[in-house]
Amino acid sequence: MPLLQRNSDFLYLYDATQCNPNGDPDQENKPRMDYDTDTNLVTDTRVKRYIRDYLKATGHAIFVDGEDGAKVSPASKLQAVVGRLVADAAEMDSLFAEKPELRAHLQQLIDAEKAPDKVFKKLQSKENRTLSLYLLAQLVKLQFVDIRLFGSAFAVEGFNRAYTGPVQLNWGYSLNRVKLVESSTIASTMNDDNGTFGKDYRVHYSLLAFNGSINRYAAQTSGLTDEDVTLFRQALWDSIPALPTRSKLNQYPKLYVEVVYKDGVANGQLSDLRGYVQTTAKTDDEKAVRRLDDLTVDLSALARAIAENDAVDYAIVRTGAGLTFDNPKPRA
Repeated sequence: MPLLQRNSDFLYLYDATQCNPNGDPDQENKPRMDYDTDTNLVTDTRVKRYIRDYLKATGHAIFVDGEDGAKVSPASKLQAVVGRLVADAAEMDSLFAEKPELRAHLQQLIDAEKAPDKVFKKLQSKENRTLSLYLLAQLVKLQFVDIRLFGSAFAVEGFNRAYTGPVQLNWGYSLNRVKLVESSTIASTMNDDNGTFGKDYRVHYSLLAFNGSINRYAAQTSGLTDEDVTLFRQALWDSIPALPTRSKLNQYPKLYVEVVYKDGVANGQLSDLRGYVQTTAKTDDEKAVRRLDDLTVDLSALARAIAENDAVDYAIVRTGAGLTFDNPKPRA
Protein backbone atom coordinates (compact mmCIF):
# COMPACT_ATOMS: atom_id res chain seq x y z
CA MET A 1 0.00 0.00 0.00
CA PRO A 2 1.27 3.53 -0.79
CA LEU A 3 2.43 5.68 2.10
CA LEU A 4 0.37 8.71 3.10
CA GLN A 5 1.02 11.61 0.70
CA ARG A 6 -1.01 14.54 2.10
CA ASN A 7 -1.03 16.47 5.37
CA SER A 8 -4.36 17.03 7.08
CA ASP A 9 -5.91 18.43 10.26
CA PHE A 10 -9.07 17.15 11.88
CA LEU A 11 -11.79 18.13 14.33
CA TYR A 12 -13.59 15.48 16.35
CA LEU A 13 -16.61 15.98 18.63
CA TYR A 14 -18.34 13.44 20.83
CA ASP A 15 -20.74 13.90 23.70
CA ALA A 16 -20.99 12.26 27.11
CA THR A 17 -24.16 12.04 29.21
CA GLN A 18 -24.24 10.95 32.86
CA CYS A 19 -20.92 9.15 32.65
CA ASN A 20 -17.24 9.69 33.43
CA PRO A 21 -15.39 10.42 30.16
CA ASN A 22 -11.91 10.37 31.72
CA GLY A 23 -11.29 9.84 35.42
CA ASP A 24 -8.46 11.69 37.14
CA PRO A 25 -6.57 9.28 39.45
CA ASP A 26 -5.23 12.25 41.43
CA GLN A 27 -8.80 13.40 42.20
CA GLU A 28 -10.56 10.21 43.40
CA ASN A 29 -11.17 9.35 39.74
CA LYS A 30 -13.48 12.32 39.30
CA PRO A 31 -13.98 13.45 35.69
CA ARG A 32 -11.02 15.62 34.66
CA MET A 33 -12.00 19.26 34.96
CA ASP A 34 -10.66 22.75 34.48
CA TYR A 35 -12.45 24.26 37.45
CA ASP A 36 -11.52 27.82 36.47
CA THR A 37 -13.69 27.53 33.37
CA ASP A 38 -15.98 24.64 34.40
CA THR A 39 -14.91 22.68 31.35
CA ASN A 40 -14.50 18.92 31.17
CA LEU A 41 -11.14 17.56 29.96
CA VAL A 42 -10.17 14.28 28.26
CA THR A 43 -6.58 13.28 27.53
CA ASP A 44 -5.33 12.17 24.13
CA THR A 45 -4.16 8.89 25.69
CA ARG A 46 -7.74 8.08 26.73
CA VAL A 47 -8.91 8.43 23.12
CA LYS A 48 -5.95 6.40 21.82
CA ARG A 49 -6.82 3.65 24.30
CA TYR A 50 -10.37 3.54 22.94
CA ILE A 51 -8.94 3.19 19.43
CA ARG A 52 -6.41 0.51 20.40
CA ASP A 53 -9.06 -1.54 22.19
CA TYR A 54 -11.35 -1.26 19.17
CA LEU A 55 -8.59 -2.27 16.76
CA LYS A 56 -7.75 -5.28 18.90
CA ALA A 57 -11.42 -6.30 19.15
CA THR A 58 -11.75 -6.13 15.37
CA GLY A 59 -8.77 -8.39 14.73
CA HIS A 60 -5.86 -5.98 14.29
CA ALA A 61 -2.50 -6.58 15.97
CA ILE A 62 -1.47 -3.80 18.34
CA PHE A 63 1.74 -3.38 20.28
CA VAL A 64 0.66 -1.26 23.27
CA ASP A 65 -1.24 -4.06 24.93
CA GLY A 66 -0.83 -6.72 27.59
CA GLU A 67 0.17 -10.36 27.27
CA ASP A 68 -2.21 -13.10 28.41
CA GLY A 69 -4.40 -10.51 30.09
CA ALA A 70 -1.58 -9.02 32.17
CA LYS A 71 0.22 -5.70 31.87
CA VAL A 72 3.81 -6.00 30.64
CA SER A 73 6.73 -3.68 29.96
CA PRO A 74 7.64 -2.77 26.36
CA ALA A 75 10.70 -5.04 26.67
CA SER A 76 8.58 -8.01 27.78
CA LYS A 77 6.02 -7.32 25.07
CA LEU A 78 8.70 -7.17 22.39
CA GLN A 79 10.29 -10.37 23.69
CA ALA A 80 6.92 -12.13 23.50
CA VAL A 81 6.38 -10.86 19.94
CA VAL A 82 9.82 -12.05 18.84
CA GLY A 83 9.23 -15.38 20.57
CA ARG A 84 6.08 -15.97 18.51
CA LEU A 85 7.85 -14.84 15.37
CA VAL A 86 10.79 -17.25 15.59
CA ALA A 87 8.30 -20.11 15.85
CA ASP A 88 6.60 -19.08 12.61
CA ALA A 89 8.81 -19.59 9.56
CA ALA A 90 6.18 -18.30 7.13
CA GLU A 91 5.84 -15.03 9.09
CA MET A 92 9.62 -14.60 9.12
CA ASP A 93 9.71 -15.12 5.36
CA SER A 94 7.11 -12.37 4.98
CA LEU A 95 8.91 -9.90 7.25
CA PHE A 96 12.28 -10.47 5.57
CA ALA A 97 11.10 -10.74 1.97
CA GLU A 98 13.11 -7.65 1.02
CA LYS A 99 16.22 -8.72 2.97
CA PRO A 100 16.79 -12.47 2.55
CA GLU A 101 20.35 -12.14 3.88
CA LEU A 102 18.99 -10.88 7.22
CA ARG A 103 16.45 -13.69 7.21
CA ALA A 104 19.36 -16.14 6.91
CA HIS A 105 21.19 -14.32 9.73
CA LEU A 106 18.18 -14.67 12.01
CA GLN A 107 17.81 -18.34 11.14
CA GLN A 108 21.42 -18.88 12.16
CA LEU A 109 20.65 -17.37 15.58
CA ILE A 110 17.57 -19.57 15.93
CA ASP A 111 19.49 -22.72 15.00
CA ALA A 112 22.30 -21.85 17.41
CA GLU A 113 20.28 -20.69 20.42
CA LYS A 114 17.09 -22.78 20.07
CA ALA A 115 15.13 -21.12 22.91
CA PRO A 116 13.22 -17.93 21.91
CA ASP A 117 14.38 -16.02 25.01
CA LYS A 118 18.01 -16.75 24.12
CA VAL A 119 17.40 -15.63 20.52
CA PHE A 120 15.96 -12.36 21.84
CA LYS A 121 19.01 -11.89 24.07
CA LYS A 122 21.30 -12.34 21.07
CA LEU A 123 19.29 -9.79 19.09
CA GLN A 124 20.04 -7.23 21.81
CA SER A 125 23.81 -7.49 21.26
CA LYS A 126 25.72 -4.82 19.31
CA GLU A 127 26.85 -7.20 16.58
CA ASN A 128 23.19 -7.92 15.71
CA ARG A 129 21.98 -4.31 15.79
CA THR A 130 21.34 -4.10 12.03
CA LEU A 131 19.21 -7.23 12.22
CA SER A 132 17.28 -6.14 15.31
CA LEU A 133 16.46 -2.65 13.98
CA TYR A 134 15.33 -4.03 10.63
CA LEU A 135 13.17 -6.59 12.43
CA LEU A 136 11.59 -3.86 14.56
CA ALA A 137 10.92 -1.69 11.50
CA GLN A 138 9.24 -4.59 9.71
CA LEU A 139 7.11 -5.47 12.73
CA VAL A 140 5.88 -1.87 12.86
CA LYS A 141 5.34 -1.69 9.10
CA LEU A 142 3.53 -5.00 8.69
CA GLN A 143 1.92 -5.76 12.05
CA PHE A 144 1.41 -2.96 14.53
CA VAL A 145 -1.00 -0.37 13.17
CA ASP A 146 -1.10 1.48 16.52
CA ILE A 147 2.63 2.27 16.23
CA ARG A 148 2.20 3.34 12.61
CA LEU A 149 -0.55 5.70 13.77
CA PHE A 150 0.60 7.02 17.13
CA GLY A 151 4.30 6.18 17.26
CA SER A 152 6.29 4.86 20.21
CA ALA A 153 9.70 5.12 21.81
CA PHE A 154 11.38 1.72 22.06
CA ALA A 155 13.84 2.07 24.91
CA VAL A 156 14.73 -1.60 24.74
CA GLU A 157 18.37 -2.67 24.58
CA GLY A 158 19.27 -3.51 20.99
CA PHE A 159 15.97 -2.10 19.71
CA ASN A 160 16.36 1.56 20.74
CA ARG A 161 14.38 3.56 18.23
CA ALA A 162 11.74 6.27 18.39
CA TYR A 163 8.81 6.48 15.99
CA THR A 164 7.04 9.84 15.92
CA GLY A 165 3.34 9.25 15.46
CA PRO A 166 1.91 10.75 12.25
CA VAL A 167 -1.47 11.03 14.02
CA GLN A 168 -1.46 13.48 16.91
CA LEU A 169 -4.33 15.02 18.85
CA ASN A 170 -4.62 17.48 21.70
CA TRP A 171 -6.37 16.97 24.99
CA GLY A 172 -10.06 17.47 24.43
CA TYR A 173 -12.17 20.01 26.26
CA SER A 174 -15.89 20.54 26.49
CA LEU A 175 -17.53 23.26 24.42
CA ASN A 176 -20.05 23.82 27.21
CA ARG A 177 -19.74 24.52 30.91
CA VAL A 178 -20.09 21.23 32.75
CA LYS A 179 -21.58 20.36 36.10
CA LEU A 180 -20.72 17.15 37.92
CA VAL A 181 -23.49 14.87 39.15
CA GLU A 182 -23.63 14.85 42.92
CA SER A 183 -21.48 11.88 43.87
CA SER A 184 -23.13 8.84 45.39
CA THR A 185 -21.63 5.97 47.33
CA ILE A 186 -21.78 2.63 45.55
CA ALA A 187 -21.34 -0.77 47.14
CA SER A 188 -20.00 -3.97 45.61
CA THR A 189 -20.95 -7.17 47.40
CA MET A 190 -18.86 -10.30 46.93
CA ASN A 191 -19.91 -13.95 47.36
CA ASP A 192 -18.80 -13.99 51.00
CA ASP A 193 -21.05 -10.97 51.71
CA ASN A 194 -18.04 -8.71 52.10
CA GLY A 195 -18.38 -5.43 50.24
CA THR A 196 -16.37 -2.48 49.09
CA PHE A 197 -17.55 1.11 48.91
CA GLY A 198 -16.57 3.93 46.62
CA LYS A 199 -17.74 7.16 45.04
CA ASP A 200 -19.34 7.29 41.60
CA TYR A 201 -18.51 10.59 39.87
CA ARG A 202 -20.06 11.61 36.54
CA VAL A 203 -20.80 14.61 34.36
CA HIS A 204 -24.35 15.63 33.54
CA TYR A 205 -23.50 16.50 29.92
CA SER A 206 -20.29 17.30 28.05
CA LEU A 207 -19.77 18.06 24.35
CA LEU A 208 -16.08 17.28 23.93
CA ALA A 209 -13.89 18.65 21.12
CA PHE A 210 -10.48 17.47 19.91
CA ASN A 211 -8.10 18.98 17.39
CA GLY A 212 -5.61 16.73 15.63
CA SER A 213 -3.24 16.38 12.72
CA ILE A 214 -2.05 13.67 10.33
CA ASN A 215 1.46 14.31 9.04
CA ARG A 216 2.87 12.83 5.85
CA TYR A 217 6.51 13.33 6.86
CA ALA A 218 6.17 11.30 10.05
CA ALA A 219 4.33 8.70 7.96
CA GLN A 220 7.49 8.08 5.95
CA THR A 221 9.21 6.80 9.11
CA SER A 222 6.40 4.82 10.70
CA GLY A 223 5.11 3.41 7.40
CA LEU A 224 1.59 4.87 7.72
CA THR A 225 -0.48 4.21 4.60
CA ASP A 226 -3.68 5.68 3.18
CA GLU A 227 -5.38 2.43 4.15
CA ASP A 228 -4.22 2.92 7.77
CA VAL A 229 -5.70 6.42 7.83
CA THR A 230 -9.02 5.11 6.53
CA LEU A 231 -8.96 2.57 9.36
CA PHE A 232 -8.13 5.32 11.86
CA ARG A 233 -11.13 7.41 10.79
CA GLN A 234 -13.43 4.42 11.22
CA ALA A 235 -11.91 3.46 14.58
CA LEU A 236 -12.12 7.01 15.93
CA TRP A 237 -15.80 7.14 15.05
CA ASP A 238 -16.80 3.66 16.18
CA SER A 239 -14.52 2.94 19.14
CA ILE A 240 -16.10 4.92 21.96
CA PRO A 241 -19.69 3.63 21.66
CA ALA A 242 -18.57 0.17 20.51
CA LEU A 243 -16.85 -0.84 23.77
CA PRO A 244 -18.90 0.68 26.60
CA THR A 245 -18.22 0.07 30.26
CA ARG A 246 -20.39 1.04 33.21
CA SER A 247 -18.71 4.43 33.64
CA LYS A 248 -18.33 5.12 29.89
CA LEU A 249 -21.82 4.29 28.62
CA ASN A 250 -23.71 7.11 26.80
CA GLN A 251 -20.87 8.55 24.74
CA TYR A 252 -21.52 9.08 21.03
CA PRO A 253 -19.64 10.64 18.10
CA LYS A 254 -21.18 13.82 16.74
CA LEU A 255 -18.80 15.28 14.17
CA TYR A 256 -15.60 14.47 12.30
CA VAL A 257 -14.17 17.04 9.90
CA GLU A 258 -10.81 16.37 8.26
CA VAL A 259 -9.23 19.14 6.21
CA VAL A 260 -6.89 17.63 3.61
CA TYR A 261 -4.32 20.05 2.23
CA LYS A 262 -2.94 20.29 -1.27
CA ASP A 263 0.27 18.47 -2.10
CA GLY A 264 3.26 20.03 -0.30
CA VAL A 265 1.17 22.15 2.10
CA ALA A 266 2.08 21.85 5.79
CA ASN A 267 -0.27 21.15 8.67
CA GLY A 268 -1.89 23.95 10.63
CA GLN A 269 -3.11 26.22 7.86
CA LEU A 270 -6.39 26.80 9.75
CA SER A 271 -4.86 26.59 13.25
CA ASP A 272 -6.90 24.82 15.96
CA LEU A 273 -10.18 23.87 14.27
CA ARG A 274 -12.05 24.06 17.58
CA GLY A 275 -11.73 27.84 17.40
CA TYR A 276 -14.26 27.92 14.56
CA VAL A 277 -16.99 26.15 16.57
CA GLN A 278 -19.33 28.37 18.60
CA THR A 279 -21.72 26.91 21.18
CA THR A 280 -24.43 28.71 23.12
CA ALA A 281 -26.54 27.27 25.91
CA LYS A 282 -30.29 27.52 25.38
CA THR A 283 -30.84 27.35 29.14
CA ASP A 284 -30.66 30.36 31.48
CA ASP A 285 -28.03 28.56 33.54
CA GLU A 286 -25.11 27.51 31.31
CA LYS A 287 -24.33 24.62 33.64
CA ALA A 288 -27.88 23.28 33.35
CA VAL A 289 -27.18 21.77 29.91
CA ARG A 290 -28.22 18.12 29.96
CA ARG A 291 -28.25 17.10 26.28
CA LEU A 292 -27.16 18.26 22.85
CA ASP A 293 -30.57 19.85 22.21
CA ASP A 294 -29.82 22.28 25.07
CA LEU A 295 -26.99 23.77 22.97
CA THR A 296 -26.84 25.76 19.76
CA VAL A 297 -23.78 24.59 17.82
CA ASP A 298 -22.71 27.04 15.10
CA LEU A 299 -20.35 25.56 12.48
CA SER A 300 -20.68 28.34 9.90
CA ALA A 301 -17.27 29.86 10.66
CA LEU A 302 -15.63 26.48 10.07
CA ALA A 303 -17.42 26.08 6.74
CA ARG A 304 -16.26 29.53 5.60
CA ALA A 305 -12.66 28.89 6.68
CA ILE A 306 -12.53 25.66 4.69
CA ALA A 307 -14.21 27.15 1.64
CA GLU A 308 -12.02 30.28 1.51
CA ASN A 309 -8.59 28.77 2.19
CA ASP A 310 -6.78 27.96 -1.05
CA ALA A 311 -4.43 25.55 0.75
CA VAL A 312 -7.34 23.15 1.38
CA ASP A 313 -7.84 20.55 -1.33
CA TYR A 314 -10.91 18.86 0.10
CA ALA A 315 -12.66 18.01 3.37
CA ILE A 316 -13.96 14.72 4.75
CA VAL A 317 -17.08 15.10 6.91
CA ARG A 318 -19.09 12.70 9.04
CA THR A 319 -21.92 13.70 11.38
CA GLY A 320 -23.83 11.90 14.10
CA ALA A 321 -27.36 12.27 15.41
CA GLY A 322 -28.26 15.85 16.26
CA LEU A 323 -25.61 17.68 14.19
CA THR A 324 -25.44 18.61 10.51
CA PHE A 325 -22.57 20.15 8.55
CA ASP A 326 -22.61 20.74 4.82
CA ASN A 327 -19.19 19.94 3.37
CA PRO A 328 -17.93 23.10 1.63
CA LYS A 329 -15.18 21.20 -0.26
CA PRO A 330 -16.12 17.57 -0.84
CA ARG A 331 -13.59 15.25 -2.43
CA ALA A 332 -13.91 15.29 -6.22
